[in-house]
Amino acid sequence: MKNKNSLIRFDWAMKKLLRDKANFDVLEGFLSELLSEDITIKKILESEGNKEDEDDKHNRVDIFVEDADGDLIIIEVQNSKEWDYFHRILYGTSKAVTEYIGEGDAYAKVKKVISITIAYFDLGQGEDYVYHGITQFKGIHQGDILSLAQVQKETYDVEEAYQIYPEYWIIKVDKFDDVIRDKLDEWIYFLKNGELPEDFSAKGLNEAKKKLDEMNLTEEEKAAYKAYLKNLRNIASEQHTQMVDAQQLIKKGIKKGEEKKEKEAVLGLVKNGISVPIISASLNISEEKVRQIIAEDKAQ
Repeated sequence: MKNKNSLIRFDWAMKKLLRDKANFDVLEGFLSELLSEDITIKKILESEGNKEDEDDKHNRVDIFVEDADGDLIIIEVQNSKEWDYFHRILYGTSKAVTEYIGEGDAYAKVKKVISITIAYFDLGQGEDYVYHGITQFKGIHQGDILSLAQVQKETYDVEEAYQIYPEYWIIKVDKFDDVIRDKLDEWIYFLKNGELPEDFSAKGLNEAKKKLDEMNLTEEEKAAYKAYLKNLRNIASEQHTQMVDAQQLIKKGIKKGEEKKEKEAVLGLVKNGISVPIISASLNISEEKVRQIIAEDKAQ
């Protein structure tokens, strides 16, 4: 690969820069490569995950857009593990479906929702780095996929039933092996490494090289970006500490359980008249330890 340009993180760009209509082309390029069609963003919609509070402790950023076809697209960057994450993306799409249909409208007015997760943690169990989820109805006897009637296809301008339902995309960034196989991989390389080789040419990346260059940020934006990175490091440190604490508690619990079992075994053998040397050899503990357990039991 040729020289690389270091750029600001995509999630911070989503939070600060990509909401500007002048920068839609960056996001449109990413969406076009992922969805394999030319996407034009009509407008940015309100999003719960886009907090401007400097004290915000969230480890995620999202952006919610409507494209030129009226479809709703949720793009979310998640920086650390949440066990109920699958439930949350379901909630997000369900909320979008119900909030963007007018009272009294026919069900045909339900909008298509696409949920895209850029995950910087190992979400679920799987070896791939890009997953696509759709809704299909499969026959339990014939194994066929239930399709739309011709009148439905013509009336609603869709070919397959799954096109009506929410779709889910999950990109597991850390699983990507940095091997470029297609234009989408160029985007994922950027998402993982924060840099772009000069010969990358996927849609939106040329614009990203210019608009996401840290050197082009104002002093105020640079300060905000540094604060954002510091917050991410703090979150990662806190979660690491919690993980270590949990591991220590587990180890203590195991040790305590082992000690209890060891004590019960010693006293059980003593009760059956087994000598200290034989107990020591049988349980692989010192005779001193055996006598200590016996003495503590007598003292109680």
